Amino acid sequence: MKEKTPCVIVVDDDDAVRLSLKMLLKSVGQQAEAYASAQDFLDAFDPEQPGCLVLDIRMPGMSGLELQERLNQMHAITPIVFVTGHGDVPMAVEAMQNGAVDFIQKPFRDQDLLDRVNQAIEKDRENRRSLLARDEIRRRIGLLTPREREVLDLVTKGKANKVVAGDLNVSQRTVEIHRARVMEKMQASSLAHLVRMVLEAEEAV
Repeated sequence: MKEKTPCVIVVDDDDAVRLSLKMLLKSVGQQAEAYASAQDFLDAFDPEQPGCLVLDIRMPGMSGLELQERLNQMHAITPIVFVTGHGDVPMAVEAMQNGAVDFIQKPFRDQDLLDRVNQAIEKDRENRRSLLARDEIRRRIGLLTPREREVLDLVTKGKANKVVAGDLNVSQRTVEIHRARVMEKMQASSLAHLVRMVLEAEEAV
């Protein structure tokens, strides 16, 4: 089956920024869409559409970070590139810890943004191809030790490291070590990606 054409989706409440970014992307041959709010984007969101999200951190209503949290809850794997002001850098670092692929500070060079977008699209392509490889996912699960499998099962059910530690009667640090090994063996780029792989593997059984 032919792969869908990637689409870069811009979410920014600033009309001028939104329009200029969309025009920039289209000028280099990228398919692009733009939304003025996080809710508008969510209302039209298609998780099967490949591409990436260029997302402003500070927006009225639902912020960029809140939208990222919603997408993580939905186990969406669409990569996010945050656009941020200088004062938002700590927020951007938090966003990276929650799975964003990159952030770019305003004002930015057009080429810098395009480079990050291209990297995000490639990451999305790799993630989606890995999701299709269900046999490979099951093989990776088979590489896990019994304890790592327990950690995988609990983490993908949404339990925090502290809760997993209590359930397994081990230290939180031990859980963190096992979790890192699980992410490495599963070749998962984020928790959302890990959950999607596990779901894909279960659907194939």
